[in-house]
Amino acid sequence: MAGAASWSFSENDFKQIQQHLQAFLREANARCALLVDRTGQLVATVGDPPQFDSAAFASLTAADFSANDQLAKMIGEHEFASLVHQGQKESMFLADVAKRVILVVLFDQRTTLGLVKLKGKGVVETLTKVFEEMFNRVGAGGGPSAPQKGLLEGAEDEIDKLFG
Repeated sequence: MAGAASWSFSENDFKQIQQHLQAFLREANARCALLVDRTGQLVATVGDPPQFDSAAFASLTAADFSANDQLAKMIGEHEFASLVHQGQKESMFLADVAKRVILVVLFDQRTTLGLVKLKGKGVVETLTKVFEEMFNRVGAGGGPSAPQKGLLEGAEDEIDKLFG
């Protein structure tokens, strides 16, 4: 797979994706939803703008999801379709969309993980259809890619910047 540069949204695709995510955020009472390409590129952000470096976050999210795919295989699972990182005040729910994009939902104590997961299942199914139609239309294919060396190196650089 070539990455984010191999496909792009039409204005209509983007509006449709935004509307689905905005409805999801209202229903789940979550703060923000980000879509990240499996190569680590930020695709879209809806809701409260993040107060951090979105590019670094996208790179680390893709690396995290990729690492968890490997962990799943080690324990005999094909993949983990979703992940949760729960903190005291802020939490994240991550879910695979069309094997090419990761939905990242940022939420706090105004909602529950159960509600985010419940509403997240529906929006993931809807977004998967939207992305599959888009990929088929533009001929970008929908299959997953092997982790790219550049992505992992980029993630290591971002980790060094954050904690170095």
